[in-house]
Amino acid sequence: MNPLFIFILLVLGLPTLELYLLIEIGSDLGAFLTIFLVVFTAVLGGFLVRRQGISTLSRVHQATERGEVPALEMLEGAVLLLGGLLLLIPGFFTDAVGFLCLVPPLRRLLLMGVAQRFRASAEVVQSQQTRPDSGHVIEGEFRREKD
Repeated sequence: MNPLFIFILLVLGLPTLELYLLIEIGSDLGAFLTIFLVVFTAVLGGFLVRRQGISTLSRVHQATERGEVPALEMLEGAVLLLGGLLLLIPGFFTDAVGFLCLVPPLRRLLLMGVAQRFRASAEVVQSQQTRPDSGHVIEGEFRREKD
C-alpha cells in the first residue's frame, strides 16, 4: 500500500471517525458523560501505561543483567508508548486501539507477526542480492588495538 495514501487516510480519516463516534455516543449518553468518559480513559490509560512501562523497564534491566539483548522488551516498550499516545488523543476509536496495545498477549502477538513479516521480506531481499562467489580473495593484515 502506498505510504502517502496511508498518511492521508490517518490525517483525514482518523479525526473524521473520532468526531463521528463522539457525536453518536454523545447523542446517546449526553455531553457530560461523554466528556467524562474521554477524560477517564485518558487518566486510566496513563496509569496503566506507566505501570506496564515500569514492568517492561524492569524486564529490560533483568535481560541486560543476564547478558541478553532485550529486543522483545524494547519493542514492547515502543508499542506501550504508541498505546499511551493513542490513549491521550481524545476519542473512542484511538482509546480502543490504545487499550489493545496494553494487553500483553495481544502486544506480543502483534510483535511476533511484524517480526515474521520483516524476516520474510528480509529473506526475499537477501536472496535477490546474493550472487555466486566470484572466487576473488582479498588478503590483508590486521592488528587489534586496545581501547
